[in-house]
Amino acid sequence: MPSMLMTGLLALLLTAPLQAAAPGALDQKEGDFVAKDFRFQSGEVLPELRLHYTTLGRPERDAAGRVTNAVLLLHGTTGTGKSFLAPSLGGELFGPGQPLDAARHYLILPDGIGRGGSSKPSDGPRAKFPRYGYQDVVIAQHLLVTQGLGVNHLRLVLGTSMGGMQTWLWGERYPDFMDALLPIASLPTQIAGRNLLWRRLLTESIRQDPDWQGGNYKTAPTHWVRSYPIFTLMTDSPVRLQGQGPTREEAGALYDRLVATSLKSLDANDTLYWFESSYDYNPEPELARIQAPLLAVNFADDLINPVELGTLERLIRKVPKGRAILVPAGPKTIGHQTLTQAAIWKPYLMELLKGLP
Repeated sequence: MPSMLMTGLLALLLTAPLQAAAPGALDQKEGDFVAKDFRFQSGEVLPELRLHYTTLGRPERDAAGRVTNAVLLLHGTTGTGKSFLAPSLGGELFGPGQPLDAARHYLILPDGIGRGGSSKPSDGPRAKFPRYGYQDVVIAQHLLVTQGLGVNHLRLVLGTSMGGMQTWLWGERYPDFMDALLPIASLPTQIAGRNLLWRRLLTESIRQDPDWQGGNYKTAPTHWVRSYPIFTLMTDSPVRLQGQGPTREEAGALYDRLVATSLKSLDANDTLYWFESSYDYNPEPELARIQAPLLAVNFADDLINPVELGTLERLIRKVPKGRAILVPAGPKTIGHQTLTQAAIWKPYLMELLKGLP
């Protein structure tokens, strides 16, 4: 993996189409499902909503025709479904004998609305693209799984960061559809406090960019990108960032690299929509609707989901079959980005799966 990805550029790590270091990644396929006349919460209707996906393995059914081995994997804010093909994720999960062995599971890796090969503002509509929220994304994922892929039951829903938040929503909206839920690096409550402030800093820097032109720009605005390193500050660990910028000069050079990489890889409208799409996220009032066993995994050095607030410990009690794990900070944890290191959290995945019938 290029060293730049290891300096805290989660945005790159979560969008790079890396192949899993797992020879068991069988029957890898990609495709698009088009949802006709998709109505968003806002009331806006998109005549054709394209939902891109990658799958590994094959579905298996029991005598009643129910799919028994499907796993839905949901990516983070800046990622795509192929994020899970990174060696530190798929290489730890999808190989022979691993927890989600692709020879035994049917793995579904969708690109969320606004990302990857799915419909997004930068495809052409720019600011005319419908304002979507997490609830819209989850409804679209369900359409893809059921209508697009013909899957009528999920063995597991697993999500990281934004995908973890959407995992909570899946449990509430479709409580009988899955056997288990594993949200990673997320909290089951609305985004507020510091988590909202840093996101607002990013979105306002886009809206206030003199070249943004209300989202209808023809030449990509560039001023806002100088604020984007706040993303790395929130998602990476202080230890690793100190190691990458141990002197004033080296820290300055790190900032310059972060900005330069963002200029090449990010679209202003797509990014704005990413960080504003959490506006409707608040699973807290409906947590009791979740019926499947749920194991929430968070990290003690995660600035986005600060342990000091005690939020997860308080709210997990509302989930009938819920349990929470806090991974202590250590030499191998890297803040919020620990979610990309499956070797650290896959023992909890194995524990969850072992407890299923």
